[in-house]
Amino acid sequence: FSDTDVAVSSTLWTIPYFLDRFYTNRISFRMLINQHTLLFGNDINPAHPKHIGSIDPNCSVAEVVTDAYETAKMVCEQYYSAAPELKIEEFNAKASQKPIQAVYVPSHLFHMLFELFKNAMRATNELHECSKEGLPLIKAKVTLGKEDLSVKISDRGGGVALRKIDRLFNYTYSTAPTPSLDSKRVPLAGFGHGLPISRLYARYFQGDLKLYSMEGVGTDAVIYLKALSSESFERLPVFNKSAWRHYQEGPGADDWSNPSKEPRDASKYKAKR
Repeated sequence: FSDTDVAVSSTLWTIPYFLDRFYTNRISFRMLINQHTLLFGNDINPAHPKHIGSIDPNCSVAEVVTDAYETAKMVCEQYYSAAPELKIEEFNAKASQKPIQAVYVPSHLFHMLFELFKNAMRATNELHECSKEGLPLIKAKVTLGKEDLSVKISDRGGGVALRKIDRLFNYTYSTAPTPSLDSKRVPLAGFGHGLPISRLYARYFQGDLKLYSMEGVGTDAVIYLKALSSESFERLPVFNKSAWRHYQEGPGADDWSNPSKEPRDASKYKAKR
């Protein structure tokens, strides 16, 4: 490899590391500003009198799921004139008869769910737009266990190939075409920041966001949150010599054979022979 190849590879590896830390700090700053403004401001929000700043001590997860779906549905109908319906299920392992509630920031959860619903709706519409049976349902499952509170969004939008799963969390990468900035409509997808930033929101309070896809069928997106508020402490980047080395050193050597990262075009292959 030339020095130029090494420099480009190092830059591509460093940029996501920097952006993850930058956006995590931004989430933290905004959280602190909102908390201070809401707690010490003169105005009280009558719509949420029991909130502690921006934190809801009794956040109804199913209600946030419904709100995020309705908002995404409105945006989706502007593009496709149709949107798949939603089916919600709850599984409360602690108290089967009670709705699932958590101590959480509703706006953070809404942001993650909104992005996932938009992706699911776009994939579903594009795959089934000519289907006589209509659009298949999007299913949401909310579960509460001893350690995890999980929300799974399942669609039948055709899924993603295994080699592309990791790319979906790369900044600026998107399976949708880049939207036009001249359009009067709100872009549904295409900028490539929705999933990586949503994962940062999940990880901010020690959770995570993962994708499980079956190509040809659909995708399951799972948001993992901490069931206990005592474990939901902030996950913040640390700035020290160890972090600085990430900007100085390139990625390690790839010692796994990978002769073909992209599928071959069989017709071109035969023509060459």
